[in-house]
Amino acid sequence: MDPQGAPIIITYRYKDARKAIEWLCRAFGFTEKVIHEGEGDSIANAQLILNNAMIMIASERDNEFDRLVKHPHEIEGYNTISPYIIIEDIEQHYQNAVQEGAEICLPLTMQDYGGGGYTCKDLEGYLWNFGSYDPWKE
Repeated sequence: MDPQGAPIIITYRYKDARKAIEWLCRAFGFTEKVIHEGEGDSIANAQLILNNAMIMIASERDNEFDRLVKHPHEIEGYNTISPYIIIEDIEQHYQNAVQEGAEICLPLTMQDYGGGGYTCKDLEGYLWNFGSYDPWKE
């Protein structure tokens, strides 16, 4: 299966979406595709890209969707799901994340089945997995 054929886009709600966007770009290497401004200083929708992955970010709001999800700080820092994003140069990516202040939960480890990976939290406590193992390749 071609990973481009059935994209899954993860969405996040941040208390400070502008700060999160800047940090995610610096720490993890995302680039801004588009940012739709919201009311006041809020972000209605931002699309960030890393390789062939996209995430969408918005400011927290009091609406029907946001009442369905909880911020990690509302559930004692826990997460119920986290993305795995394939990174070619995982060692450099890891060093950059550490330098930018990502909270490392599981340090960079090389896996028996190939590649390496690590798990960290961003500045608002969302959990991320990055690794060089690519399950699309045989």
